[in-house]
Amino acid sequence: AAFVRERDWDQFHDPKNLSMAIATEAAELMEHFRWIKNDPSREWINDPKVKAEVAEELADVLAFALSFANTTGIDISSSLRAKMAKNARKYPVREYKGKY
Repeated sequence: AAFVRERDWDQFHDPKNLSMAIATEAAELMEHFRWIKNDPSREWINDPKVKAEVAEELADVLAFALSFANTTGIDISSSLRAKMAKNARKYPVREYKGKY
């Protein structure tokens, strides 16, 4: 929030623009894995150069997600805990362990 405030970017950080920024950065993250099969991607990500590039894109996604939470007043920590509890109920271990 301080980073955004110091640059007077609050004027641009509305929910619509931030949601689009999250999607754009997520697409840039996905771009690194386009055309790579699932199993080889597990090895490919271990390349230090690849990992550094992917880490930057992931950081961008996270930064915009946090800005979105700040702008909208969403407590991301509480939201994540609530969502994980909901997922645990929706996907009980006894039914889903090792599946999908």
